Amino acid sequence: MKAGTVFVGCGAGFSGDRLDAALPVVESLVRRGGPAAIMFETLGERTLALAQLARLSDPDRGYEPLLERLLAPVLKPCLQNRITILGNFGAANPRAAARAIVALGRKLGCPSMRVAVITGDDLIEAGLTGDLQDEAGKPLSVAAPLSANAYLGAAPLAEAMAAGADVIVTGRVADPALALAPFMHHHGWSPDDCNLMASGTLAGHLLECGAQVSGGYYADPGFKDVPDPHNIGFPIVAMQPDGSFTIGKADNTGGLVNRHTVTEQILYEIHDPARYLTPDVVLDVTGVSLAERAANEVEVSGATGAPRPERLKVTVGFDGGWLGEGEISYAGPNAVGRARLALDVVRKRLGPGLNVRGDIIGLGSVFNDDGGAWLERQSGLPGDVRVRIAVMSPDKAEADRAGEEILALYTCGPAGGGGVRSSTRRRIATTSAFIRREKVRTAVEMVS
Repeated sequence: MKAGTVFVGCGAGFSGDRLDAALPVVESLVRRGGPAAIMFETLGERTLALAQLARLSDPDRGYEPLLERLLAPVLKPCLQNRITILGNFGAANPRAAARAIVALGRKLGCPSMRVAVITGDDLIEAGLTGDLQDEAGKPLSVAAPLSANAYLGAAPLAEAMAAGADVIVTGRVADPALALAPFMHHHGWSPDDCNLMASGTLAGHLLECGAQVSGGYYADPGFKDVPDPHNIGFPIVAMQPDGSFTIGKADNTGGLVNRHTVTEQILYEIHDPARYLTPDVVLDVTGVSLAERAANEVEVSGATGAPRPERLKVTVGFDGGWLGEGEISYAGPNAVGRARLALDVVRKRLGPGLNVRGDIIGLGSVFNDDGGAWLERQSGLPGDVRVRIAVMSPDKAEADRAGEEILALYTCGPAGGGGVRSSTRRRIATTSAFIRREKVRTAVEMVS
C-alpha cells in the first residue's frame, strides 16, 4: 500500500526502560493521525542470554519480564487507533510472549486483536547449528550450545503487517528492523531499493535506543543541559515515501532533539560509518545531512545503502558457569587503606586457583583490569568506597565463596565495613557467529 507520512515512535529502548514512556508517544501518534506504529526494543545480547536462562528454568517464560507492564497502558489505545505494536520482547520465547499479550488484552477488555509471532531466528529449533560459520566463512563448532539466534531483518515483520497483525512479536531481529517494517509496509518499499532501506534503517537506528536520541544520554549538566530530564520524551520519526524524514519526540515532554543529539545517536555502535552491516542493507551514513527545522525537530537526509550482506549474524550462547559477587563499604579516615586490606584478605582466603576480580568502587572499578594492575597505581583518597569481589567458576560452590568471604569481613575485619550484599547466578557466555542467509527460514504465525 502507499501512504503519505508514516509515523513510528519508540516505547522502550532496552529491557528495564521507563514503563511510563510509551503512553505519551502513543498519545502523540494519535494526535498526528495517519498510519503509525510503535516499536519496543528490549533485547540485547545480555538480555537474550538472561531470557534463555529463564526459559531453561520455566518453559513458559523467557520473554521480556516487564512485558505486561510495558503494554498495559498502551495496548487498548493502540488497538482502538490502529497503531501497530512491534517488539522484540519475545526474546527467547516469542510464542509465550504472544500468549501473554492475548491474555493481557482479555484482562483489559481490549477489542479482538491479531498477534503475529515471527519465527526463524532460533537456529537450535531449526536444527541449523551445524551451518554456523566464523568471520572468515569457515565452519564453526560450538560444543553443546544452549542457544543460537540469528539477527532477522524487516521482511517477515512487514509480511505480518500485510497479513493484518495488530501486534508483532519477535525474538532476535536487528533493532532497526522494528521501524523499517512499518515504512516498508505503508510506503510499499521494495527490499531491493538499497537507498530506501538505508533511510528506514537509519531512522530505526535513531529510534532503537529510546531517549538516547532525545537528550537522555546526551545530558551532561553545565556542558550539555537538557530540559526536564525526569520527564524525557521518547522519539518519533515522520517518514516520507521518498525516504526523507524528520525525528522529534513525544508532545508535552522534557528532553531535547537537536543536531547534536541526533549526531551522537547516528554514530552510536557504528564501527564503520560507511559500512554499517544490517540484515536489510549495508548502511552508509557518511553523506548524511541534518537540519533543525523547528524546536525538537531535525530533518535527516542523505543516507545511502549497498546490497544486504549474504550472511546473517548469530549470537550463540553456551554454559558460562557461575558468577559469585560480594560487596562491602568502607567510609571515613583511611577508608581506601581498609578497602585495600579487605581485598588482600579476601584474595588470600580464596587462594590462587580461582578466577577472581577485585574492585574498589569510588577509587577504581570502571577502568580497572581483572588483574588489578590499574587499581594498584591509584593513590587517591576518597572518603567513601565500596569493595567488590567477583568469582567466576563452573562450580557454584566455588562461586558462592565470593559472598561468603565478604560477609565474614563483618567481624574478621578490617574495621568499619558495612552494607554487605552478595549474589550468585548462573551465566550464559556468548560468542558471535554467522550463517548464510538462505539457510534461515522465517515464518509468520498468527495468534488471536
